[in-house]
Amino acid sequence: MANRTDPAAKSIHGTNPQNLVEKILRSKIYQNTYWKEQCFGLTAETLVDKAMELDHLGGTFGGNRKPTPFMCLVMKMLQIQPEKDIVVEFIKNEDYKYVRVLGAFYMRLTGSVTDVYQYLEPLYNDYRKLRRKLPDGKFCLTHVDEVIDELLTRDYSCDIALPRVQKRWTLEASGILEPRRSALEEDFEEEEEKEEDEQAMDAYEADAREKEYYHGRSPARERDRDRKRDSYRYHSYSYDQDAGAKTLNYGSFPEDRDYDRDYGRGRERDRDRDREHGRDRDRERDRDRDRDRHRLRDEKDYGRERERERDRDGRDRERRDRDRGRRRSRSRSRSRDRRERDREDGDYRKRRARGSASPRRRPEEDGGAREEPRKRKEKKEKKSDGTDHPDPEIAEANRLRASLGLAPLKL
Repeated sequence: MANRTDPAAKSIHGTNPQNLVEKILRSKIYQNTYWKEQCFGLTAETLVDKAMELDHLGGTFGGNRKPTPFMCLVMKMLQIQPEKDIVVEFIKNEDYKYVRVLGAFYMRLTGSVTDVYQYLEPLYNDYRKLRRKLPDGKFCLTHVDEVIDELLTRDYSCDIALPRVQKRWTLEASGILEPRRSALEEDFEEEEEKEEDEQAMDAYEADAREKEYYHGRSPARERDRDRKRDSYRYHSYSYDQDAGAKTLNYGSFPEDRDYDRDYGRGRERDRDRDREHGRDRDRERDRDRDRDRHRLRDEKDYGRERERERDRDGRDRERRDRDRGRRRSRSRSRSRDRRERDREDGDYRKRRARGSASPRRRPEEDGGAREEPRKRKEKKEKKSDGTDHPDPEIAEANRLRASLGLAPLKL
């Protein structure tokens, strides 16, 4: 009977509230001494006193995985199901931090999505320290904001599987939640407003200084102001006989006349300097134009020279091809003559082999026979040399070309 859920309790997420805790952990809580002695007969009013006595939080610890008092009180809240206002008061309690964490944990288990984000997100600004009991029985240090972040972003906390909640950005897109407003946003806005005011004041002061410099202290205005002031100081009286009265004549100091004269000279000097600069610019422009004109002319000459070189290379290539063709035809004719000569020599050897041996020639006859082709050859060389040309100038030119190793003139 002591472990049953309150009959007036409503189902949470479609099930018995105590079923939000796994069965194994639920049975361990029912068998725990703290549950039997301290949690028996607790109501929503007396539960606050037990929550104020908590000094740590956690799930289960030790070898036999005993539940902590914090987990037993969470189980008791699921069993008696206190009103939502009581849970909200737990969360808003600033004096007892463990009471606040207990209410936040229960709200995460049983609350709707909007309630979870609405009541738990403000606790991000609580940075108080908490003691947490680890599964090995030791304690570690944590903070309230870290526990809240674990409840909102993770699936397990204190050995309990937390119900799934939608992401905040999906709820904002659907219009269920308003965009989150940070607690530090007001401080940021105040700082931004202060910076904007300072910038506006700086800009205003800069404009005021600029106006004072250009308007209040302008040299022309200073000169006019001084001239007017001095004109009232420096004056003379003249007597008009017709009118029979004195006339007041205003004037200016000699220093003002000197200042005007120096100012006019400075203006003329500046005008002459500007004129000289203009002449220098015109001269530089003419020099650049002449340079461009010479460059274009050089480029045209370079293009013509390239065309001439290209034509000359083409003519040289044609000449080389023509000479190569002549050499090839000459070598073909030589090879043809050699083949014919070899063929004639072969026929002669055959005829000589058939006939009888001829008597040996006399040396005189042999010498006479050999001299005739030599003379014929010399005559041919003389004729081919060109030195026996009937024109003496051509003959002299052929001799000179023969000494240089060049071909004779054929005229």
